[in-house]
Amino acid sequence: QVQLVESGGGLVQAGGSLRVSCAASGSIFSISTMGWYRRAPGKQRELVAAVTSGGNTNYADSVKGRFTISRDNAEKMVYLEMNSLRLEDTAVYYCALDTPFGSRYWGQGTQVTVSS
Repeated sequence: QVQLVESGGGLVQAGGSLRVSCAASGSIFSISTMGWYRRAPGKQRELVAAVTSGGNTNYADSVKGRFTISRDNAEKMVYLEMNSLRLEDTAVYYCALDTPFGSRYWGQGTQVTVSS
């Protein structure tokens, strides 16, 4: 059974930095693609960044150069380092695990609020 637990959200000033973490359980972490999504107020959930089992990454255009996704297969952790935060980065951030078998699992989300 896969469980994902996010942590590290909070309140930060614009221009600041924050790192959110996701702890995964289950035996398929190392062969799965991990992603961070976010849902801003009044908007649909969108992909922020993803990292494959092989370490390839992709980012939404809005966060390229500011955010970095990384994973630690030994610890079953995935991280999102967020720098130069903007007001529009305010959202609930969700961790997602995509298995090679077509299933997706979600965490409960962690709130990130960027203030002016």
